Amino acid sequence: MVHKIIIAFVILTPLVLSSVINNNVEKCNLSYSIKKEIESYKGFATKIINSVNNQFKHSTYNHLDDFINAYGNRIAGSKNLENAIDYILKKSDLYNLENVHGEEVQVPHWVRGEESATLLYPRYKDLPMLGLGSSVGTPPEGIRAKAVVVSSFDELHKLSKTVKGKIVVYNEKYRNYGDTVVYRRDGASIASQYGAVATLIGSITPFSLATAHTGWQQYAENITKIPTACITKEDANLLHGMYKRRKPIYIEIKMEARTLTSATSRNIVAEIVGNKLPDKVVVISGHIDSWDVGEGAIDDGVGAFVSWNALAILKALGLTARRTIRTILWTAEEEGYIGAFAYAKAHQNETRNLDFVMESDTGTFSPLGFTYSGLPEVGCILQEILNLFTELNITNVQSPIDGGPDISKWVSDGVPGAALFGNLERYFWYHHSAADTMVAVQPDELDQATALWAATSFIIANLSFDMPKHLTPYQFKENDV
Repeated sequence: MVHKIIIAFVILTPLVLSSVINNNVEKCNLSYSIKKEIESYKGFATKIINSVNNQFKHSTYNHLDDFINAYGNRIAGSKNLENAIDYILKKSDLYNLENVHGEEVQVPHWVRGEESATLLYPRYKDLPMLGLGSSVGTPPEGIRAKAVVVSSFDELHKLSKTVKGKIVVYNEKYRNYGDTVVYRRDGASIASQYGAVATLIGSITPFSLATAHTGWQQYAENITKIPTACITKEDANLLHGMYKRRKPIYIEIKMEARTLTSATSRNIVAEIVGNKLPDKVVVISGHIDSWDVGEGAIDDGVGAFVSWNALAILKALGLTARRTIRTILWTAEEEGYIGAFAYAKAHQNETRNLDFVMESDTGTFSPLGFTYSGLPEVGCILQEILNLFTELNITNVQSPIDGGPDISKWVSDGVPGAALFGNLERYFWYHHSAADTMVAVQPDELDQATALWAATSFIIANLSFDMPKHLTPYQFKENDV
């Protein structure tokens, strides 16, 4: 989901002159005092990096591995997710983190049940599939119907008069996740408008080894809700080939999917309270829920535990900053950022005190740096901070932000923020599939991300100046920059 940032005014300060060209910070003229201040944190950065590589080596991986082995996947509304949240709250107290608590959120409770898809003609074949979140189920006897196979919504529109009573199969081309996920999100609603009885969608991934990928879908208003699921890219191609050869295709789908009464979940909050400006906050975050297949290791176990362990390491090292560093592990991200939006609403009066917000939700594959949102000056400051991490080879700063869905409400309100980025292509190989397990997680990459997260959050929280931000409808104060 993309949120447009509305800028009422732009703060221009003598601290920084900068520009962003081709998504990269190209030119920065930080004041000498600001550069020297950031440079003075080289010792702190080195201390944190060395601690992660020695005293705390592979600790993020080990914490995550213990967690995944105990709880596995954690879909919103499930008792297993709530047990997992209890575990992290107790662990946070054990590690002496501060103000540890859960904040209740009402979340959707969708249940998959048994499901199957079968090609009946022109030959028999089981079609591995995963129902999509919020999908309705089929009648108990299932749905048997002829199929229409298309590669785009435009192609479906051209065939619209032939769709009634049929199953629509989408074999869309993967371009990137943002452009392609619309088929998963809207495919059922658009096909239903033309009278389709169900949809099967080629999984949203650039690479497949016969793995189906699930995800949330969204019914439009005033349409008949029809069952919808993803099948593998291989099977979508197979069915498309048959359709192009003008072979009649018959498929049977059975799904027990249903939506139960909303459930109560919790966002997890833990802090190291600032010693001079405790009301001002730097947030580091990831989401604790997952889909109900695989183990939710990369989506978003790694982001959650990088954010949790970064705080635990700072606490163990006795590092307290001017501002408060707050870890938040969001609930019900997969259903549409439910936990994050509820938190932002409940704490809307505190938004002005958010100095910087960070999220990791695109895996930790080969960490490269940050994507960020905010004034170009924010990118300049981040670049200067990353210059302290030359031994990690993590030096890339780009805009706009990509991969920070849970902080998007804050970012849209003008709070500067950043997301961890690395090899996104590999992330989407495993994303929302049975392959999302600890096998996809590399301990050394987790160490790199943890060191980056801990050091960056501490440095920003301890700077003598606030991060420059867009001027919101609040009254501007001189000490805001």
